[in-house]
Amino acid sequence: MASSDTSKYKFNHSMIRVKDPKASVKFYEFLGMKQIKKVEFPDNKFDLYFLAYDSPDSTSPGAHQSDREGVIELTHNYGTESDPNYKVANGNSEPGKGFGHVCISVDNIQAACSRIEEAGYRFQKKLTDGRMKSIAFALDPDGYWVEIIGQNPVEKTEGIKETNTGGYRMNHTMIRVKDQLASLKFYQETMGMTLLRTSENESAGFNLYFLGYPGERGVPTESANNVNPVADREGLLELTWNYGTEKDPNFKYHDGNGEPQGFGHICVSVDDIDEACKRFDEHKVSWKKRLTDGRMKNVAFVLDPDGYWVEVIQNEKLKRTSNW
Repeated sequence: MASSDTSKYKFNHSMIRVKDPKASVKFYEFLGMKQIKKVEFPDNKFDLYFLAYDSPDSTSPGAHQSDREGVIELTHNYGTESDPNYKVANGNSEPGKGFGHVCISVDNIQAACSRIEEAGYRFQKKLTDGRMKSIAFALDPDGYWVEIIGQNPVEKTEGIKETNTGGYRMNHTMIRVKDQLASLKFYQETMGMTLLRTSENESAGFNLYFLGYPGERGVPTESANNVNPVADREGLLELTWNYGTEKDPNFKYHDGNGEPQGFGHICVSVDDIDEACKRFDEHKVSWKKRLTDGRMKNVAFVLDPDGYWVEVIQNEKLKRTSNW
């Protein structure tokens, strides 16, 4: 039996490809995030930008990039910024439907949305649109959806004009799944996550499942905002299951890595990457890349039931293995 402790795992980051890194970094910094790391690969013609909340009021101020949750990785392939025909697939339309959105939680949602709108950024859904008056969706420069939810009850933040980005959280990443039972089993039993919240929407024909690593905070017992008990957390994975897809043998979601490209992967940092990979072998996972494959010997990629890529990296705070 491999000796890897899943209670020390972290849902570290979500990767999306971007056309113009200057525009994308500017947008996420406007949302209060900070570029905590940049890795350049000039020979391979791409750069990686890692952004996270890092203020004194954030969840992990000053932490190593691998010892965090709620990080967004922007991948820029050289030249896309000057290609008028380049466009990413945001995951919410065909072809390329699969990944849905990232989500930030904010202190005063009305003030936060007003600030974003006044800065000239577009919305997929404003707070006042539709029936759900407690969530909004902003659009980043590539058209990826960024959900905005409140850490406080919407009725209590009405009329408040200020918002402090220092208290924002990169709350979750949403992906659509074909078979909820297969995906829940994979993320709980294989990846070691805990189901923290379920939202069943029978009239609309879909369920939402929120998973994560509880860590020292444990499983929530009370609501943070009378609606969502995990709104004040970072590093959650939202699985969206539309009823009936599991019965269709021809149904398949897009993993984001074939054409059209957009979303790339989610990433889990682990206590001991060698032991964790042995453990994944014991769970008979499908591998996209083993540790021993290719030139990069410090990362692995597991495939989830829908074919989404799950990167596995070493938490460098727990075991120093590289210069990352």
